[in-house]
Amino acid sequence: MPASFTKEMMEAILSGIDEAVHAVDENGFTIFYNAAAAKHDGTRIEDVLGKHVLEAFPSLTKETSTLLMVLETRCPILQQAQRYQNRSGLEVCTVNSTIPILVEGRVTGAVEIAKDYSAIQKLTDKIVELQWSRKRTVVEDKQHNAITFEQILTEDPHFLETKRLAKRVAPTDASVLLYGETGTGKELFVHAIHETSLRKSKPLIAQNCAALPESLLEGILFGTAKGSYTGAIDRAGLFELADGGTLLLDEINSMPLNLQAKLLRVLEDGMVRRIGGQKTRKVDVRVMAAMNEHPERCIENRTLRADLYYRLNVFSLCIPPLRERTGDILLLAHHFLRHNNNKLGKQMKGFDTSVKQLLLYYHWPGNVRELKHVMEHAMIMTDDSTIKMEHLPYSFSRVHRVLNITSLRETLRETEERLIEQALLQTDGNMMQAARLLDIPRQTLQYKLQKHRQAAE
Repeated sequence: MPASFTKEMMEAILSGIDEAVHAVDENGFTIFYNAAAAKHDGTRIEDVLGKHVLEAFPSLTKETSTLLMVLETRCPILQQAQRYQNRSGLEVCTVNSTIPILVEGRVTGAVEIAKDYSAIQKLTDKIVELQWSRKRTVVEDKQHNAITFEQILTEDPHFLETKRLAKRVAPTDASVLLYGETGTGKELFVHAIHETSLRKSKPLIAQNCAALPESLLEGILFGTAKGSYTGAIDRAGLFELADGGTLLLDEINSMPLNLQAKLLRVLEDGMVRRIGGQKTRKVDVRVMAAMNEHPERCIENRTLRADLYYRLNVFSLCIPPLRERTGDILLLAHHFLRHNNNKLGKQMKGFDTSVKQLLLYYHWPGNVRELKHVMEHAMIMTDDSTIKMEHLPYSFSRVHRVLNITSLRETLRETEERLIEQALLQTDGNMMQAARLLDIPRQTLQYKLQKHRQAAE
């Protein structure tokens, strides 16, 4: 394949991608500049291509141009946030990575790749402003809307113990680490703990750590100082907003490891420094963290720093999945029925027997949140006083077969078959070892196998 053709192909590919690409030679003259880069900068490709960086962008200097800096230092600059007004007067927010081009150990140029996060940044700014408003506003009916431990319903012994432990730690300032599957109610516990603490009159702010890239998340948590990057403004982060109150960091195992190290320092000394700022601020924040995986597994997978885990794990709460709280399924279903009666203006009284069987049999991968949505769907679909099978979501009743228990004997037979099959698989078909696993004589196992085979025929 001719070299010129390869170059043309590469230029065509780079010209068509969404990321802005700006490449210079070893002397700082532009050798490639795509349409996305021209759009970011509010200029034309022909105004930049072939020109020196400082000629094409007079506002830059040798010290402020990342391309020239990388040519000088031979070191990459990765994931750097930038916020500036382009030549058209539009505010642009990007995350840039600038790397040297090395050929046989010699720097022959540098390339910068920029991703436009302007839309996300604008949304982030609005969120932060709303949080500021929330902190400044006195909510008159706060107590009316507060979530308390009494609102977390259960009759399950293990879950009752979890509530007891949560009530025990609530009045203290100890950090709390909560883990459990999605939809189990981790945030309900955070709200109840906050409302039981001495901090209940102060803000409770939650931030999902998986929702934003590292550079934006860092600014949201710690704030920004004017001039920290082009166009940056003085703005408090969530630690300052939550001063005196509680900050929930949800899905903390999704937070980049570098940012976890910075978070650890804040937790250790209670001092926050805005990005690009010189001044440190003392904050008094109780931090609670939540994750949907077991923390020790996250440490093994290197998605959670061990030192951060040990700092947060002053007190931990494991929120069990709904499938392990089978005694709570119908309790919660009736609770959601009463709630939706008020919400939808209905007078539902209960469930058909087959519906109860399915609710108890179903695996509930979405946990309590899924049960709540299933109940709301069913109540929208009927004007009867009883929820029946046809009122349940189609996917719910289709994917998981409805239990049709004709007799206890049939149910026991199916269970026995499954246990024998599992024992034989585990022992590679060894009859004696399988019988030991099942705690029955070898002759009994042979008899049961023969009986099941005859029934199948």
